[in-house]
Amino acid sequence: MSAIDNGNVSSITSTNGTATISFYHPSQNSLPSHLLQKLTKSIQDAVADDAVKIIVLKSGGDRTFCAGASFDELMQIKDKEQGRKFFTGFADVINACRKSTKIVICRVQGKAVGGGVGLAAAADYCLATQFAAIKLSELAIGIGPFVISPAVVRKVGLAAFSQLTLRATEFQTAQWAKEKGLYNEVYEDIAALDFAVDELVNKLVSYNPVALAALKKLLWEGTNDWDSLLADRAAISGELVLSDFTQQALHSFSNPKK
Repeated sequence: MSAIDNGNVSSITSTNGTATISFYHPSQNSLPSHLLQKLTKSIQDAVADDAVKIIVLKSGGDRTFCAGASFDELMQIKDKEQGRKFFTGFADVINACRKSTKIVICRVQGKAVGGGVGLAAAADYCLATQFAAIKLSELAIGIGPFVISPAVVRKVGLAAFSQLTLRATEFQTAQWAKEKGLYNEVYEDIAALDFAVDELVNKLVSYNPVALAALKKLLWEGTNDWDSLLADRAAISGELVLSDFTQQALHSFSNPKK
């Protein structure tokens, strides 16, 4: 079984109305298409569940929150339509978070790269550890963070996004991400992070759900065009991934000793 076939997404709703959606992939929590689809559906199902008051998005393991797109799957893309469909997976997750009537809290325990930064940016509130450095590495493999850019720019601003994008091989610290607005809170370790997430969620579930839904709508004001915008961006990335530059770069990253 290849790495593309592994991984899982799970969703557990606690008695207090918290839906905890967790994803895992053995390759640093990278996201192939089937996990992106499951992640989108899990968010949508949580939104549709009247028992759910708050959604928590997290990943498994303790070193990497999300390494972004699955390189294995990117190397298998053979035409523009396949490319568009793959990158639409990230667009769908972002839009599911955006359209959710429930507040989405993101728990970032480790490094976030590429699409992983996009997931953090798609949340309404993000808590992280000091080890949760971020990087937008897309330019280094010949594409760009086009699908996730609206979400990331919305959080950190254009100047910080430009720095992340052009410094494609450099990680920025979790403290940097907090200063720019991607992370709302940063903690010393995972234990402290989980305590803070639980404390925040326990407060939020006690609030008026109608008020929270109204706040959610306010937070995402001006993003009604994102369905079409992110679809267009997915098509751009889907075409770029077919370039010789990108395919050679992907193989180089996947086979560093060759």
